[in-house]
Amino acid sequence: MRGMLENRVALITGGARGIGKGIAARFVAEGARVAIADLNGEGARNTAAELRASSEACRAIGVPVDVTAADSVRRAVEETRTQLGEVEILVNSAGFSKIARIEDTTEEIWDRTLAINLKGVFLMCREVVPAMKQSGWGRIINLSSQSGKKGNSSYTAYCASKFGVIGLTQALAQELAEDGVTVNAVCPGVVFTEMWGPEQVADYARKRNMAPEDVKEYLTSKIPMKRAATVEDVAAVAAFLASDDAAYLTGQSYNVTGGTIMH
Repeated sequence: MRGMLENRVALITGGARGIGKGIAARFVAEGARVAIADLNGEGARNTAAELRASSEACRAIGVPVDVTAADSVRRAVEETRTQLGEVEILVNSAGFSKIARIEDTTEEIWDRTLAINLKGVFLMCREVVPAMKQSGWGRIINLSSQSGKKGNSSYTAYCASKFGVIGLTQALAQELAEDGVTVNAVCPGVVFTEMWGPEQVADYARKRNMAPEDVKEYLTSKIPMKRAATVEDVAAVAAFLASDDAAYLTGQSYNVTGGTIMH
């Protein structure tokens, strides 16, 4: 049975772990040829090897990329083109988050957050768009967040970057609407990936003045469905948006929040 992404070439940033890895696994299951791009090049290659081991038909490669550097982005796209073919689907999943009140948000935190979460999306899109326009088909899926829909205290840099992703998505969707290229954003709510490690849990606990061991239960209790999203929940939406079935959808920002955000 053919998958809905059969033989499509996808490049997924931040694909070595977390949501990006989950999207890569779903795309492979749908028949795509996948380049897993990550700042952790070894992690990207390991994830690609793990996916190849799960299926003889799988075509997955790992490529190193620093999404904040144009030369690195160019090399990652060139390597994908050489090994798999022209990039037809781009998923911008690389991300960074630091919980800090405004007075504790250093310029370094601000610059790093905006560079990875927003500039990185811009650089990746700029690199793949010419070939997509030439072929008359393309899918760009940008990972925003529920924090790109509603501001959240102690997330000034993160919210700014994720609101920016939605603005970029809408602008680019307008620009490419006549070229057969769709551009959409996915806005996950709480997903307990590796990003929610001990440091971020401790930061959130300080923000709420609670014990670190209570953080995940507290966050889950605020979700109408009473469970956090899984990477598979997010990957399912991304796979649909990458498919031909989503050909008439562009410039949209889809919530995967269990009912927390409804606009």
